[in-house]
Amino acid sequence: MGFTMDSLSPLQITLSLLCLLLVLWNLGSSSKRLPMNWPLFGMLPALLSQLSRTHDWITDLLVHHSLQSFLFYGPWLSQADTFITVDPANIHYIMSKNFLNFPKGDEFKKLFDVLGDGIFNADDKTWEDQRTVVLSLMKHRNFQQFHARTSRDKVQNGLIPILDQASREGLVVDLQDLFQRFTFDSTCKLVTGYDPGCLSGDFPEVPFAKALDDAEEAIFYRHVLPVSVWKLQRWLGIGPEKKLSEAWKTFDRITGKYIETKREEIKRGKESRLDEADLLTSHLTLKSNEISGMDGREDKFLRDMMLNIILAGRDTTTSALTWFFWNLSKHPSVEMKIREEIRSLATKEQEIPGDVGFLNKLTYLHAAICESLRLYPPVPFQHKSPIKPDVLPSGHKVDGNTRILFILYAMGRVPSIWGEDCLEFRPERWISDKGTVKHEPSYKFLSFNAGPRTCLGKEAAFVQIKTVVASIIQNFDFRVVEGQDVRPRASIILHMKHGLKVRVSRRSPAC
Repeated sequence: MGFTMDSLSPLQITLSLLCLLLVLWNLGSSSKRLPMNWPLFGMLPALLSQLSRTHDWITDLLVHHSLQSFLFYGPWLSQADTFITVDPANIHYIMSKNFLNFPKGDEFKKLFDVLGDGIFNADDKTWEDQRTVVLSLMKHRNFQQFHARTSRDKVQNGLIPILDQASREGLVVDLQDLFQRFTFDSTCKLVTGYDPGCLSGDFPEVPFAKALDDAEEAIFYRHVLPVSVWKLQRWLGIGPEKKLSEAWKTFDRITGKYIETKREEIKRGKESRLDEADLLTSHLTLKSNEISGMDGREDKFLRDMMLNIILAGRDTTTSALTWFFWNLSKHPSVEMKIREEIRSLATKEQEIPGDVGFLNKLTYLHAAICESLRLYPPVPFQHKSPIKPDVLPSGHKVDGNTRILFILYAMGRVPSIWGEDCLEFRPERWISDKGTVKHEPSYKFLSFNAGPRTCLGKEAAFVQIKTVVASIIQNFDFRVVEGQDVRPRASIILHMKHGLKVRVSRRSPAC
């Protein structure tokens, strides 16, 4: 049977021509042009064509067109239209000035449903009560000492021995994997009181850690795909949604075991140890009426609390450390200045700097960490929606159907926000004329959030990062393996897709 145009229906011809146009556009389009708003599909084809470099693509659009905001149109009837902004005035308005009109909201909770009713999903009174309780525990002297000691001990007994072995045997080490194991063990210790032993010489696969990776990937794709698509995947049990379902079961099983074991220890009187100040023990030894919103569901409350804080503590610090050492590898003069600062301020030779007072004196190191976070924020985007219709400082109108995305990754790369040298890694921009760390508004430097939801673990994160950097940098030299494809992974956390492979050598004491 011969093929003729007459054998095709008008609908088939129309769809074929549309597909041809989409292919030709994708092949010939510049990554810097504003996306075409196609009938039916909106701007989704452009996003899918740039999915492997989403953060850089959005940055290119903003910079090339001198924009700080634009509206991304999703497919028709998908309710996926998204207002993308890096405007500090908009962010200040949403995160601080009119905070109550921009809660996390129901859509956010649906996207991050695996986190339950934990502090990152909660709103209103539930959020306020959780934040108050967690903050009071983290501000307690016992917890701060426990945190500093845990980080120091894990560096001394975990990181340093593995790096020593790699140095002796000439092994290639994936710093991202190493840091992730370090932060997972130390965060679990701080939250649950137990060390899962992820950071060991045989590099075991830990189910809880793998489940976190799978959950983060699935949540990222929920931000990209229309709601109907990822819900269909969930119903069919395929793709990232299948991984998320399995991860959910893993979280429930392991956190349940932690809670059960901790309760048994408390019954036997082990909670009396003053040097153990993990959050789970602290919660379980509080009276139930001191934490509202549980309604007899204490195990669910504790499960959500542990998962939220472990996810934040493990992944944000891992990302911060990995990109920091990547930046140092590209800027040896910065590395040299950090070493000189440590050497000049240290009162004695110490392999593991763990004194918080000493760490707080490391101004240049603090500045270098901030500069790395500016360019490589661990959480590259944030999601908000208003309760009531509103008008942002930029003049854009938003309502309850508007999804708003702050693109933190792009913010650090926009000249109108950080100057013409915004792409340069220059720690000096964070140091004042008096030699102190220069303050930048949180709505401009959003790595630790802003307004009432400012990160509770900000100071703890700086202590841990400085402990790791100061300990490693004065004891080891690193050389990044050439030819690596260093780029972000598709995730809600700015991890490197292929890790960061390095060769390690021990420094002599005189260096």
